[in-house]
Amino acid sequence: MTETHSTRMLILGSGPAGLSAAIYGARAGLSPIVVQGIQPGGQLMTTTDVENYPGFREVIQGPWLMQEMQAQAEHVGAQMLYDTIVEVDLTQRPFRLVGDGGTVYLGDTLVIATGAQAKWLGLDSEEAMKGKGASACATCDGFFYRGKKVAVIGGGNTAVEEALYLTNHSPDVTLIHRRDALRAEKILQQRLFANERISTLWNKEVVEFVGGGDPEGLVALRLRDTVTGAESTIDVEGGFVAIGHHPATELFRGHLELDADSYITVESGTTRTSVPGVFACGDVMDKVYRQAITAAGTGCMAALDAERFLAEAEFEAMAEAVA
Repeated sequence: MTETHSTRMLILGSGPAGLSAAIYGARAGLSPIVVQGIQPGGQLMTTTDVENYPGFREVIQGPWLMQEMQAQAEHVGAQMLYDTIVEVDLTQRPFRLVGDGGTVYLGDTLVIATGAQAKWLGLDSEEAMKGKGASACATCDGFFYRGKKVAVIGGGNTAVEEALYLTNHSPDVTLIHRRDALRAEKILQQRLFANERISTLWNKEVVEFVGGGDPEGLVALRLRDTVTGAESTIDVEGGFVAIGHHPATELFRGHLELDADSYITVESGTTRTSVPGVFACGDVMDKVYRQAITAAGTGCMAALDAERFLAEAEFEAMAEAVA
């Protein structure tokens, strides 16, 4: 027999956005259910040192922070379920979602906090150097490279913005691009080329993140010229991959309005999506900031938006009944 779970607030995703929504939803008496997805805890579960989350003077660990947020959500009444949603029906309320094992989830409101994943180059050496010099977030990790030589890999807006940001910490930033021209907006390119701390390597692709030292860390990047095939090496202690993100929105294609980059579109200043009663928060709708603290903030917004939506719907139903 098919198992069915019903709730006034159904939350997909259990990173900072989803768990913050769960905390606020539970405190509002909405008995939220959190479907945790394929990566419970979100991207912070793969992050070691977190130094910029408010409230902690010492460096904390990403997995520990997520465990604490989940414990708080459960303490105030949120229910955590381990499942992956494979089917959605947003044409009527309650919204109907189906897990990969056939379990049915019904929600009077739906909060989508499925997040996004940074695109990586896919090199074995890159995987080995994650947390040891290889990063996909300058805003998150740039602080650890104060005074050190670093490189940014990419050629779009994200790469240029990351390179410019890193000059706040590093006196020597190299932008590595596999083509001979950037895709970034002209104003960003102007700022990049005008910055004396940034140099650019054209027609180069990274083929290896080279580790060394004790404890082991990134010491160099091995490059290949995309025109001649010649190989070279650049000494760096930080290598920031900035080639974009994949928002986890494929499940909602055709059901919700998405932008050109597949992020869920929300009404300005809110978390309301194109379907009334469905709300999006965190990296699934934010392609600009992508920080744990901003994700948590929009998770709070989503819960408050959902609570107000339910209150208005109930008021309208009562008015219709009286009429």
